Amino acid sequence: MTVHLTDDFAANYAAWRDAGIAVPGFDPKAVRDYTEQHPYWIHFGAGNLFRAVHAPIAQDLIENGETKAGILVAETFDADIIDLAYKPFDNRCLQVVLNADGSVDSRLIASVADAFGIRAHDGEWDRLAKVFRDPQLQFVTVTITEKGYALTRPDGELLPWIKPEADGGPDKAVSAMGAITALLFERFKAGAAPIAMVSTDNFSQNGDRFAAAIRQMAGWWHANGFVGSDFLDYVKNPAKVSFPLSMIDRITPNPAEAVSELLAKQGFGDTEIIHTPKRTNVAPFANTEKTWYLVIEDAFPNGRPDLTKAGVYLADRDTVNEADEMKVTTCLNPLHTALATFGMLLGYPSMSKTIADPTLRKLVERLGYTEGLPVVTDPGIFSPKEFLRQVIEERVPNPNIPDTPARISTDTSQKIPIRYGVTIGKYLKSDTLDAGSLVAIPLTIAGWLRLLLGADGKGTRDDGSEVTLSSDPRLADLQAALAGLTVGGDLADADAKLRPILADAAIFGTDLNATPLADKIIGYFREFAAGTGTVDATIAKALK
Repeated sequence: MTVHLTDDFAANYAAWRDAGIAVPGFDPKAVRDYTEQHPYWIHFGAGNLFRAVHAPIAQDLIENGETKAGILVAETFDADIIDLAYKPFDNRCLQVVLNADGSVDSRLIASVADAFGIRAHDGEWDRLAKVFRDPQLQFVTVTITEKGYALTRPDGELLPWIKPEADGGPDKAVSAMGAITALLFERFKAGAAPIAMVSTDNFSQNGDRFAAAIRQMAGWWHANGFVGSDFLDYVKNPAKVSFPLSMIDRITPNPAEAVSELLAKQGFGDTEIIHTPKRTNVAPFANTEKTWYLVIEDAFPNGRPDLTKAGVYLADRDTVNEADEMKVTTCLNPLHTALATFGMLLGYPSMSKTIADPTLRKLVERLGYTEGLPVVTDPGIFSPKEFLRQVIEERVPNPNIPDTPARISTDTSQKIPIRYGVTIGKYLKSDTLDAGSLVAIPLTIAGWLRLLLGADGKGTRDDGSEVTLSSDPRLADLQAALAGLTVGGDLADADAKLRPILADAAIFGTDLNATPLADKIIGYFREFAAGTGTVDATIAKALK
């Protein structure tokens, strides 16, 4: 028997069990009805990460007796997600945990009590505004990606879709930042009840960035006469509106065809992968890895359930910062970028294939254990060394996670200042550590520059073949700066062409020419570019 998300799982429990799917121990209708009268949590960003992390947390809170209410979700960027992947399935989805041994753990998630697709200030908006007016609402979480917080261009000009909202006031706001600010204004007018606004997007200082965007939008509205100074005071008062920091970590790729086929064989009927007109990829299921972390600064002025009962870490601000810095500068993100860079060079189709290469595994072991851990501040809530071990031994090697070097390589120039620049800076400032001893970091930077040899967004693999490079705002500039250098060609100008790049503190966090690293990077680059088939030998030689 094939099961579907909208089935009565209580009446057909055996069929769900036979399909290997765990079902909730509560009545979704009772949860939906209770939530309508007692909303406590709403999330913005209805994509795959929400279905892999937030909705399961909400379900665990219900199962553990912490609350009788479910979670609400809203989508501002691509409201078609709600129409195509939520409403037809009673807002349910299947969480599919992909284990390293090839097995899967599937669970029916029925904790989403309602979903809102925001396109305009219409009936859907009115329903959402009602939720924000309710003093019982305790907190908002968001996963809208880092780009969703941007309101202006680098030159300070308002983005073209933000300007009408800044000039037109709350009634014109439908972007994520505009809509959320407008909804906070509704809450303010209804009595100014406190609330926590929690960014769970995957970048450092996310809560501060969230606060700045909301307050900037409110400031424009105040300047244009749409709101009073008392509303500005409201969003600036952490006792009323807090913006906790967070660290989130769970690899959640787009829904995979292989997972769809596996679920169909097991007896699950809702397996179609949906591609919205805005090119969002969603499905009635969300495939993800087993390991996950969510650390949130415990600053909830209107209260909260005990989120720790669902696996969330609650901590003070310094601890959240330390956990985040541990991840993005040492124990995960730098390893990802190194593996992705050399995965692109060597033509590996998946991240799991990259770390299966013994030379690349040795590279990231040095990058993490030898070069990274000495400058990590232990957050105290979990071990950086154990976190690193999970990444190297369990998470990246998982062959069932359909993640690719191309995806990880996106915007590498924007990631290097954090993923490597922070560690380089700590070495340079240390009285006991020698920046000249670093090997894995300069190897990775040299490998990245070697990959860029080419033109018009095309790079060159280790075997000499052409590869389409991942998008990067600095790509055209960097390829122009490297023009004339070719694999196996004359490298006499390598020093002159690389030095200006290495001087760019916007990429590396410092002028590398003033450090012992520039000579190393140029030397490794020359070895990588000397001909084809050089990558493995160059890394192996450097790591001896």
